[in-house]
Amino acid sequence: MLLRGLWAILVCLSPCAAIAQASDPAADKDPWTGTASLGFLSTSGNTDTTSYNSAFKVSYTTGKWVHTLDGAANGAEESGMTTAEAYQAGWRSTYDVGVHSFVFGEANYRKDRFAGVEQQLSQSIGYGRRLIETEKHLLSAEIGVGYAKLDFADDTSESSAIATAGLDYKWTFTETSNFEQNIDVESGSENTYIESVSAVRARLLGDFALVLSYTIKHNTDVPLGSEKTDRLTAVSLEYAF
Repeated sequence: MLLRGLWAILVCLSPCAAIAQASDPAADKDPWTGTASLGFLSTSGNTDTTSYNSAFKVSYTTGKWVHTLDGAANGAEESGMTTAEAYQAGWRSTYDVGVHSFVFGEANYRKDRFAGVEQQLSQSIGYGRRLIETEKHLLSAEIGVGYAKLDFADDTSESSAIATAGLDYKWTFTETSNFEQNIDVESGSENTYIESVSAVRARLLGDFALVLSYTIKHNTDVPLGSEKTDRLTAVSLEYAF
């Protein structure tokens, strides 16, 4: 009930932000931004292997609101057999309540056929603050509360309230390259999920960039015989719009 009430408050504030935007000169700026990326690797010979990774992120800014939809998929195949397959989708809305502060609400869905935790569905609300905001360095931190449901590979499941925390850092080396580090934590009574994404981005030509990323996903509670930590290294071509 608490989550529903807070989500309702966020939704009710949205029309107010739209009205304020109508008299804002910045309203002429395109509110839509986004990226789409794709990576693919194939080898043949003694062993035939293929792997892919793809992701997208679309944001819409209106007044003090920013709404973001994102998703990702990756997989691998060896000698005709699927060895990895994972998906992720999320929605996030943030509202600035001060020069450096914001509140947020988000929902995330994750599925991994070959992990100890096959499916995770979580929703949370919370407060964040931009700690550093300069031309080269951006750092923000946030905390929140929410609810999560987990489906395990052994056909068991669990649901619990969770506490969330996040840290986002961006270091812009030059006009065409940057480094990003994102860490998210969802901790419940039975399981703690931690995701770390490190990425280096270099613009190649126009709106196209080359992205090298390293992702770590960790669950503290998994069925016996399953690995707690998954790692993914990816090289992708990204298009920004």
